[in-house]
Amino acid sequence: MATLRVGYPAALPVELLESFPSGIELVPIPANPESEISVDFWIPPPAAVLGQKVWPHLRGVTVAQSMMAGTEWLTDLVGPSVTVCNAQGAHSISTAEWTMAAIFSMLKYVPLYHDLQHKAEWCSRKKGSAIYAELHNDHLPQFPPIMQEELHAKRVLLVGYGDIGKTIESYLGPFGVEITRVARTARMSPEVHAVDELDSLLPNAEILILILPETPQSRGLIGAKQMALMPQGAVLVNSARGPIVQTDALVEALNAGHIRAAVDVTDPEPLPPEHPLWKCPNLLITPHVAGSTPQFSPRAIRIAADQVRRLLAGQPLVNVVQKG
Repeated sequence: MATLRVGYPAALPVELLESFPSGIELVPIPANPESEISVDFWIPPPAAVLGQKVWPHLRGVTVAQSMMAGTEWLTDLVGPSVTVCNAQGAHSISTAEWTMAAIFSMLKYVPLYHDLQHKAEWCSRKKGSAIYAELHNDHLPQFPPIMQEELHAKRVLLVGYGDIGKTIESYLGPFGVEITRVARTARMSPEVHAVDELDSLLPNAEILILILPETPQSRGLIGAKQMALMPQGAVLVNSARGPIVQTDALVEALNAGHIRAAVDVTDPEPLPPEHPLWKCPNLLITPHVAGSTPQFSPRAIRIAADQVRRLLAGQPLVNVVQKG
């Protein structure tokens, strides 16, 4: 039997390779190959643009093991003859933590207070009351001033119930929120609604969390109609993929003061400096960083190493999203 050749990004720290079993050939693949490289099992770099540079130089690939949970660009790149597996669990913790941080940032008015910090304006903290009044269309007298909101008892609509969605739910649990789950298909124990019920669920969602994969069905899922259905002042959190939200509709809803949003992903991406989304009110943007922690690569490579062990033992691969 020929030795299994495992190709990996040459930029990976060498100590991570200790996770792989013996009896294989590890092949470092540079970011800009100058010749053909033969490998059986390919671990693409986590960024699509880097993988797209490498792929034309590879020969013999039968399995592509992503370092990421999302594989939409990878299946398109390698075609139907290659088995593609995702790295479910590699960044569930980091993405769930970002989601929690995003929710708290919006409810605690962190963007406002960050701006005041850099202006050295302590007394302007009462602007929190004005933000609250406008967001919730609540202009009743306030005493004392409202300077933040609570997560406790909020109604959360969680759209996407894979490993990351379940991790987010576990993190939300201690805060006494009311969670409604949505996925591609309905199921019980726990109750999960089908995505075609989404419009009927949105009017009750004070916080909408998107953590579903990008597919032809999910692209543009949240548009002007869906944002209009959300309650006044609701929070939209996109931890998934930019194209799931219609950007023009998001800009309009934010500028109208109807909702607020925290997004780690955008459409287009990178977001051009002149794009109107940058200047929208009640918005937090991070540049697609939610999964990027020191623990990400070790987790992803351990998953790849376990897949290699399965191949060597003649066992079926796990997390298969495309059977080649």
